[in-house]
Amino acid sequence: MPVPTDMVGDQIGPITHAVDARWVMAYSAALGDTQDCYFDTRRDDGIVAHPMFAVCPEWPVIVEGRELADKWGITPEETRQSVHATHDLVIHRLARPGDVLETRLTYTGVENKSPGAYTTMKLETFDADGHPVFTTYQGGMYLGVPAEGDDRPAQDTPEIPDLGALPGEPLAEILVPVTHGAAHTYTESARIWNPIHTDASVAEAAGLPAIILHGTATLALGVSATLSEVADGNPERVRRIRGRMASMVLMPSTITVRVLDVTPVDGQDVARFEVLTEDGGPAINQGLVFFDKN
Repeated sequence: MPVPTDMVGDQIGPITHAVDARWVMAYSAALGDTQDCYFDTRRDDGIVAHPMFAVCPEWPVIVEGRELADKWGITPEETRQSVHATHDLVIHRLARPGDVLETRLTYTGVENKSPGAYTTMKLETFDADGHPVFTTYQGGMYLGVPAEGDDRPAQDTPEIPDLGALPGEPLAEILVPVTHGAAHTYTESARIWNPIHTDASVAEAAGLPAIILHGTATLALGVSATLSEVADGNPERVRRIRGRMASMVLMPSTITVRVLDVTPVDGQDVARFEVLTEDGGPAINQGLVFFDKN
């Protein structure tokens, strides 16, 4: 069945999560990001979560949305054809141990693209006092599955600044090893369970050459490397992260994070980056990290 544009406006959640130090530390450890702010509980302000930790409380509400696909006439086979395409995360503040977070999902757009139906969702996470913590604008593609109805593109999305032409040479290139068990470690640490990342038979049935690393893990590795190069590794300066999932990362392999440049925009700095697979193809492109000036 086609993906109906009438699903725009549907909401799922909220789903509540209690954040503890074990979860915060495990997520950063899975990325190999060893900044003290993620682990040293002796700090005056305690520890904070990695900026990409936002995906952890978001995953269960995304799963609930997939489980409600019957409501819209989308078959399980068609659901398996959906892939994460774009990720745009606005960080109001970093999560911390002791937070009780509520996440809800709103479908904000469905439109026809050449590969299939392109869907957009807005994921909003609030703390126990109702203050926003994360807001994510996520795009997905149903490969080979068309949309049904008039296109309804998302209206409420953050602007992308014009940063000019890309430089001829990057500021830095960082090699990041991805171990054979990286997807299993990320699965358990992030609490994001999708068998295409851990079960070879499921990955094969989905048409993949092998289990693959999560797109959010690849993006997070790119963010960590970028912050280390241009922001002293300080996650508390980060205000927004954006990237486009371009291709899969196999394991074991070595990816390359290319930090392209840093441009001042409206009182912040914006770093452009990309992540390349071992064979040089794009894994993440159009990567952006918005962060406060030091």
